[in-house]
Amino acid sequence: MTDLTKRVEFIEERNKKVELDKSWETSWFRKLIIAVLTYIVIVLFFFYANLPKPFINSLVPTLGFLLSTLSLQFFKKMWIKYHK
Repeated sequence: MTDLTKRVEFIEERNKKVELDKSWETSWFRKLIIAVLTYIVIVLFFFYANLPKPFINSLVPTLGFLLSTLSLQFFKKMWIKYHK
């Protein structure tokens, strides 16, 4: 019985970790961090490339990223419905 108990405990711990990972992957906090880092990298690139208005023009790809994360949930639901 102890072997079975250990296996169940292991599975429960793994499930908790998987749930936390999934929660992190879908969190707004993660999306915001990625958006901020994306913005910073693009601003630096625009400065290095001597492109005009780096702070304003860097908003476009950053907002594109945020919009893509919003639309992915919609497409994910459609995909799941189609593959059931």
